[in-house]
Amino acid sequence: MFVTSWRNPGAAQAGWNLDTYAAALLEAMDAVAEITGSEQIGTMGLCAGGQLLAALLAHLAARGDHRVAYTCFGVSQLDMSVPGVTGLVTTPPLPGLARLATGAAGMVDGAGIAAGFAWLRPGELVWNHWVNNYLMGQDPPAFDILAWNDDTTRLPGALARQLLGIAERNLLAVPGGVTLLGTPVDLAQVTVPAYVIGAETDHLVPWRASYQTTRLLGGEATFVLSGGGHIQHLVNPPGNPKARYRTALELGANPDAWLASATAHQGTWWGHWTQWVHARSGAPRPAPATPGSRRYQPLEPAPGRYVREK
Repeated sequence: MFVTSWRNPGAAQAGWNLDTYAAALLEAMDAVAEITGSEQIGTMGLCAGGQLLAALLAHLAARGDHRVAYTCFGVSQLDMSVPGVTGLVTTPPLPGLARLATGAAGMVDGAGIAAGFAWLRPGELVWNHWVNNYLMGQDPPAFDILAWNDDTTRLPGALARQLLGIAERNLLAVPGGVTLLGTPVDLAQVTVPAYVIGAETDHLVPWRASYQTTRLLGGEATFVLSGGGHIQHLVNPPGNPKARYRTALELGANPDAWLASATAHQGTWWGHWTQWVHARSGAPRPAPATPGSRRYQPLEPAPGRYVREK
């Protein structure tokens, strides 16, 4: 398994945009194919990474490039028309992100992004902490998800403006609404099998918005509704007695009709996803004895230098 993540950019990267990140993903795919010796790879995009991945898959489809065998999307919103979701870009202080992105540094600060999303659920994500930590002097609990949530990242101004424009005008849902690496993006041209995951209590990407991804893509699609929120549904290893997920065979236009026909399962969706991936993958092969290849030598132990940058 190979993982890419957003680098925490500085002023020197203020001009990075979707083309910059898409070109980097293509380079990463080339490296994965060379290291593994496989002509095709499976892909997964999470949250905003799913938007980038979907646009890149449309770019590959337009080029007749079949290097991707299947794709997965976790709590990613490609269609912004779901009620209550397009309001994200008009909820204070999120509109200020566009103005901040044109400031002297050309960057959107990670703390500002986190604050904007926190105010979408102020009772739980703002005032609860203010009362417990500030008024009552209690230390916040040592909780892994809270630690990850507090590990914010900046955004290059150019990328922030593009993402806000896509959200405000629902451009990924419009054929040709976005151009990536010189190619108009049409998600209907993405015909590789897709596994789409939504989360029941996600306050950033309502699960009905995730469901709409199955309507935009042009190939076979599977939708799974996991219990939990935006982060909890992904960090959902086996053994959690509270974990649950829902599946259904038919994917219609109405997500509520899908929900009415869905079957609830105890446990994590990870097992269901693993079976789905295995059915669309080649035969197992022995793992290489060492990481990398002659051309792509390992640089350093995980998690890598970018993770440690401030």
